[in-house]
Amino acid sequence: MAGKTARINKTKKQPKQPFHIYFKHHWWLYAMFLPGAIYFIVFKYIPITNLVIAFQDYNPWLGLFKSPFVGWKHFENFFRGHDFFMLLRNTLAISFLNLIFYFPMPIIVALLLNEIKNYRYKSSIQTMIYIPYFISMVIVASITYTLLNERDGVINMIIKEFYGETVKFLSGKEYFRGIIVIQNIWKETGWGMIIFLAALAGVDVELYEAARVDGAGRWKQMWHITLPAIRGTIVIMLILRVGAILNTGFEQIFLMSNSLNRSVAEVFDTYVYRLGITNGQYSFSTAVGLFKGIVGCIMVLGTNWVAKRCGETGIY
Repeated sequence: MAGKTARINKTKKQPKQPFHIYFKHHWWLYAMFLPGAIYFIVFKYIPITNLVIAFQDYNPWLGLFKSPFVGWKHFENFFRGHDFFMLLRNTLAISFLNLIFYFPMPIIVALLLNEIKNYRYKSSIQTMIYIPYFISMVIVASITYTLLNERDGVINMIIKEFYGETVKFLSGKEYFRGIIVIQNIWKETGWGMIIFLAALAGVDVELYEAARVDGAGRWKQMWHITLPAIRGTIVIMLILRVGAILNTGFEQIFLMSNSLNRSVAEVFDTYVYRLGITNGQYSFSTAVGLFKGIVGCIMVLGTNWVAKRCGETGIY
């Protein structure tokens, strides 16, 4: 009877600790959180208030409160303009190519590395794949120009030796999107690989041992144990990727575009820069950026809803 009473007492819910007592014992956690919170408040949330200029004919000399209100004028001009469908086509084309070819690569690499049992060999390969993530996109663009330059690029020199002429990789419209995707695969695969390797580390080893006892090979173990175990992580990464479908990355596109391939290279990010910073059309460019942000938010919420309907956890 005494043992039963003790078990009942253990299962009783402990009273909630007052916040001031909890804060006194864990103040250092809040101290660590504070710099990040200040950064987001100052550089992310406060600037959101300036989105009101998308509905104004903003003039820096008049300021935010004296500039005339024009309502939906800039949005209407953007949607009716000939640039809208070009920007939408280029942005979606690059995003879908990244989704098809880049998104699976970190998963595949993580699964392959997970099969390597030699720790040193595995760590060496993992480091080599991860290092490009820390290289600036400016350097990546410089490497690309060095390799693909029509006059003296390494790859073009090899092609010229075999076929007698060079290929216009950097100015040809048909090559631009492929180059962008290859750059993303080379530079970003390491980051995604680390995330999926961390998810794979949580898979119960006993599941593999039981599968081997039942005669399952590596392929069946990967298909029936490994992939289902990291499915939640894959879904979350997919939701974030779909949410950024209109965000192709300004720096990379800006560095790789030129006057000869601009018709396939111009995307929402570079368009906002060209109109807002270069031409001084602050209200119009803000309206374009706001449209891009709203679409991204809708895509995240929609993809998350679909994931939940399919039985996955989603991001919230």
